[in-house]
Formats: sequence, structure tokens, C-alpha cells
Amino acid sequence: MAGAIVAIIIVASNTHLNSNSDNKSGQKNQPHKDSRRSRAPRRRSTSCRAGDTLTSIAHKTGLTVAEIQALNPEVDPQILIAGETLKLQK
Repeated sequence: MAGAIVAIIIVASNTHLNSNSDNKSGQKNQPHKDSRRSRAPRRRSTSCRAGDTLTSIAHKTGLTVAEIQALNPEVDPQILIAGETLKLQK
């Protein structure tokens, strides 16, 4: 009877970026911050294009959907109109 042994090796790279364990110098590594929260929008407004959603606009601008909605309470998030302008800053 012949048998086969299969070994699966998983290599974790950059695990130090996501852990709070001590590094070689004895200092604690800081967890990653959400990069979207640290980026300020570059523009004050954006114009909607066909197919845009609040989620896609949030992803492009670094804002959250809730932030865009708070800045644009008059906009129906289910129906974005091409050419409609959304505020990205106060």
C-alpha cells in the first residue's frame, strides 16, 4: 500500500505590522491605523458620474459613507444623479 504525505507550509510575512508584540529592539509595535481616516480629502466637492455610489465615492475620497451623508443630507443615497455635486468638506 502506497501512501503520500502532503505538507502545507504557510509563511506569514510582515506579521510584525499587525501585532503588538515586542520587536528586536524591545519596543512595542503600533497597530496599523485606518489610512482612510488619516487622509484629508483633497477636494472640497466631487461630481457624481454614472454608476457612482456613496460607497465608491467614499473609497475614492478617503471619507466614510456616513461622513459624506452628513455633509450632504439633502442627497438620496440610493439615487445619485450623474452631474450632481457632493460636498467633501464643510
